[in-house]
Amino acid sequence: MSAPLPAVPATPETLLAYLDALGIAHSTVSHPPLFTVEESKLLRGKLPGAHVKNLFLRDKKEKMWLLTALESRPLDLKKLAGGIGANRLSFGSPERLMRYLGILPGAVTALAAVNDRNGAVQVVLDAAIPEYELVNCHPLVNTQTTALTPADLQHFLRATGHEPQFLDLQPFAP
Repeated sequence: MSAPLPAVPATPETLLAYLDALGIAHSTVSHPPLFTVEESKLLRGKLPGAHVKNLFLRDKKEKMWLLTALESRPLDLKKLAGGIGANRLSFGSPERLMRYLGILPGAVTALAAVNDRNGAVQVVLDAAIPEYELVNCHPLVNTQTTALTPADLQHFLRATGHEPQFLDLQPFAP
C-alpha cells in the first residue's frame, strides 16, 4: 500500500497518520524527554521490543547516514566508516540534522526519513533488528515512543524512498 507523504517537515501527528495511511499498525506512548540510552532504560518500564539508538553521521565528502542500532551495541566510528563505505565519520551538526531530517538532537529516529525527500541520507539498520517482534522509535520527538514491527519499519522506509541497508554491526565494536 502506498500513501502520499505528509508535508515537510512532518510532525508526530502527521507521521502517525502516514503510518495509518500505509496500513502500518503502531502504538505510541508518551514520556518525559529522553536524550540518552541511559535515560531511556530508566523511564521505559517494560516496553517490549527492540530498543535502539540512532546516529546521524556524515563523512568528509558530505555523505550522510542515519544508523539505527540496538541500544546495547557498542560502536567504533572508525571501524564503522569502512563498513558503510565512508571515509572519516563524524556526527552531523544540529543544523544539518534539522535541514535534512527536520528533527532536533535527542529525537534522531529512522522515522525521520519521512523528511528526507531528496534521498540525501542513507538509512542503515542493525541486522539484528528483524529478530525482534517490535522495534521502538521516536516519532520525530523524544517525548514519545512508537512501536511497530521491523517489517513495517522497512515498509515505511521504502515508502519514503529509502531502501534500508542492513549491516551486521558486531564487527564494528571497539
